Amino acid sequence: MLGRRILVGVGVLALASAAQAQITGAATLERGIDARAERYGALAMEIWDLAEMGYLEFESSAKLQKNLKDEGFKVETGIAGIPTAFTASFGRGKPVIAIMGEFDALPGLSQGAVPERAPIADQAAGHACGHHLFGVGSLAAAVAVKDWLVAEKRAGTIRFYGTPAEEGGSGKVYMVRAGAFDDVDVALHWHPDDNNDASPYSTLANRSAKFKFAGRASHAAQAPDAGRSALDGVEAMNFMTNLMREHMPLDARIHYVITDGGGAPNVVPASAEVFYYVRGADAKQVEELFARVVAAAEGAASGTETQMSYEIMHGNHSVLPNEALARIVDDKLRQVGGVQYTPVEANFAKQLVTTLFKAEKPLGSQVEIQPFKPYTSMGSTDVGDVSWVVPTTGFRTATWVPGTGAHTWQAVAAGGTSIGSKGMFVAARTLALTAAELLANPGQLQTVRAEFEERRGPDFEYRALLGERAPPLDYRR
Repeated sequence: MLGRRILVGVGVLALASAAQAQITGAATLERGIDARAERYGALAMEIWDLAEMGYLEFESSAKLQKNLKDEGFKVETGIAGIPTAFTASFGRGKPVIAIMGEFDALPGLSQGAVPERAPIADQAAGHACGHHLFGVGSLAAAVAVKDWLVAEKRAGTIRFYGTPAEEGGSGKVYMVRAGAFDDVDVALHWHPDDNNDASPYSTLANRSAKFKFAGRASHAAQAPDAGRSALDGVEAMNFMTNLMREHMPLDARIHYVITDGGGAPNVVPASAEVFYYVRGADAKQVEELFARVVAAAEGAASGTETQMSYEIMHGNHSVLPNEALARIVDDKLRQVGGVQYTPVEANFAKQLVTTLFKAEKPLGSQVEIQPFKPYTSMGSTDVGDVSWVVPTTGFRTATWVPGTGAHTWQAVAAGGTSIGSKGMFVAARTLALTAAELLANPGQLQTVRAEFEERRGPDFEYRALLGERAPPLDYRR
């Protein structure tokens, strides 16, 4: 059985000589990551063990902050009024290169680092999106660039962004709204996945809200006429929004769950609640669809003689791609290369594959870098808001067994082993090389910025889709 304490050997993922040839002092980047590889691997597993959910990542955030402080970074905490959000800066002047790191886990996905379903007792959440690797891999890159700036005596600033609650909490949106990215020239990020790919991509914009209906309780058998069912309001709303599906854009999405449907069948529910997600191609489409959902809720309340109120919970813009920036990252990812499995890791992967619903990628593909091909993801992320205020790009590395999907127990399992750690180090090296390239050749930033301005348009004004609400710090409690 593969233990999750098996860590990457520092020599396994050495930078390709081609990468060293392109950036003066690139060996410093390699040494910076190699020298701390054991520490980074252990830190990622500590955060995997903690599995703290959005806005509750107090220990995970503190561990990342301490590592950055110990490396000489200036840390600022409580960004945008969020206790677990922080920035850590090193260097002087322009350009300012941001590297984002996440660290929140997902509820209901506790899992051991084994290739069969095995929830961990007394643990409610799991890193089913690999954010324990995301945060530490980004940190490793930032520290390596810090070493490089010192060794090369270069101007410029590397800044790590500790961004909490990506999973439905829109942590980055509040940071953007507070102006935390206003002086940044380029923002970089990555994400765990089952393959290696730096293609530019967009996502769907989204907005979520909880719709609450208030009625009048009564005995459902003895006095049903005296009651007004809040659950009827929820069900009427759901019926009408489901009819909407025939009359909305094909790439739009609406999903919901009933979070409160009453307490007992023989009591007419006086309160009920339904939680909606509305997704669309861009912010404008989401706002239009959301207005229709609200109209359905109002109609449902009128028809059932109940009262309706709603609270917007979160909202994300679509990701604005930047091909010029993505091509730089793609070049660096190809120089670093993919993930090679040891025989023990390969055996773990073979066992895990048998549990997958549909393995669309074959074992062995984790070694490859996917073709550069722009695409649109049907998911949503708060990185989208960052991408509309500063040129942004991201990429994916194979931290999971090929064929594994995000938000699954299989992702938790692989992410808790050396398979996950190896993918994390591919990401760290790619980020470090990219940031150093931009700092060494700031002229490239002009091309990147020009594409950003063209795609965004001259009349764009940023407005958060979640409005002026305060961060929902208790949304996972």
